[in-house]
Amino acid sequence: MVFEGTQPGGQLMLTNEVENYPGFPDGVSGPEMMELFRKQAQRFGAETLFQTVTQVDFSSRPFKIKAEEEITEAETVIISTGASARLLGLESETRLMGHGISVCATCDGFFYQDKDVIVVGGGDSAMEEAGFLTRFASRVTIVHRRDQLRASKIMQERIFNNPKVDIRWNAVVEQMLGDTQNGGLTGVILKDTRTGKTERFRCDGVFLALGHIPNTELFKGQVDMNERGYIITRGKSAHTSVSGIFACGDVQDAVYRQAITAAGSGCAAAIDAEHFLENQA
Repeated sequence: MVFEGTQPGGQLMLTNEVENYPGFPDGVSGPEMMELFRKQAQRFGAETLFQTVTQVDFSSRPFKIKAEEEITEAETVIISTGASARLLGLESETRLMGHGISVCATCDGFFYQDKDVIVVGGGDSAMEEAGFLTRFASRVTIVHRRDQLRASKIMQERIFNNPKVDIRWNAVVEQMLGDTQNGGLTGVILKDTRTGKTERFRCDGVFLALGHIPNTELFKGQVDMNERGYIITRGKSAHTSVSGIFACGDVQDAVYRQAITAAGSGCAAAIDAEHFLENQA
């Protein structure tokens, strides 16, 4: 049984084109890929429910999962709730997501060959995204709300020494410009955090590098997590701190966060769960 929630597919539902997943040489849209995944799982007997789990009890077996006021009991549970990218919270950001706005340079950088792009953020992940994008974009502008970066010294030096990167200090993106019917994003409105003055800034893409939040609130106090809220798994396995509960994908991976690595760890979790059940017989 798979509880899909209200957005089956997670972050990939916000990805217009997936170019780096094996088996799709011509690329595939995120929603199309997720529908193919669902059909394949259903073919092998998975029961998929368009429901959101609101409560769990992992204190004893069978484990209890509550969704839409109904309780489901299970001998094993695989947690694969993923992570959510931190967003700016703008209406225009939501409207243009996947149409010039991205949360993953590795996924979408290829589409910005010889174009001007913005990276929003000031930490290591933002510097990494900016550096990666210089392989494709003609110009990368980092927009940061303060006058100094949070990134490590070595990451900052790489960016400062890259001739294709500019930095707009003390600035925030106040609005995204463009519409989905006419080519998507055309630029942004930047606001100076010191003076409040705004200006239009033309660009072809915006990459949000504000970090990710693992979707683990539901499981606090049920399984062990690190200080950032990622579920801790044992060694190279998918085993959590509770016997019979497994975790895979971005919910326990703060490093790679790719569709292919999530799929691989999902396979590992399924094998671990199967072995667990066999040993319980």
